[in-house]
Amino acid sequence: MPAAPDDLIKALDLQPHPEGGYYRETYRAVETIPNAGLPARFHGPRAYSTSIYYLLRAGERSKLHRIKSDEVWHFYEGDALTIIAISSEGQLIETTLGRDFARGEVPQHVVPAGYWFGALPAKGSAFTLAGCTVAPGFDFADFELADRAELKAAFPQHKTWIERLT
Repeated sequence: MPAAPDDLIKALDLQPHPEGGYYRETYRAVETIPNAGLPARFHGPRAYSTSIYYLLRAGERSKLHRIKSDEVWHFYEGDALTIIAISSEGQLIETTLGRDFARGEVPQHVVPAGYWFGALPAKGSAFTLAGCTVAPGFDFADFELADRAELKAAFPQHKTWIERLT
């Protein structure tokens, strides 16, 4: 029998995330990349890689945000999750993370560095437990929550998603 989302939050010791949902860092590489070895968008060294558990319940969302690294999403448990990403050129990419391959769901998805992105449980989903791996490793200094008005002005064609995820 699948675990209930509140049981997973407790069992995995998940905490509220600033973008919404619940998370816990599960891995941070001990070795770091010095600032001189990173692209100019980074300020300071970064761990080689980091990984988290991330859980969203029905009615919750990961607010639109962007980071300076690629982020790989992995599906673990629960129901399908819709991930929305917007490139700097305004291309909207909608991906469904899950196990129903016949319906086009995928167990893994990459959000490229610099894309605005957010997520919410797909229609009819009770919750999703996913994992997110970031390389170079995640640092809150690289995290930027979207401003609704600015994003709507930049990408008016995506107004509906922007309003849902900000």
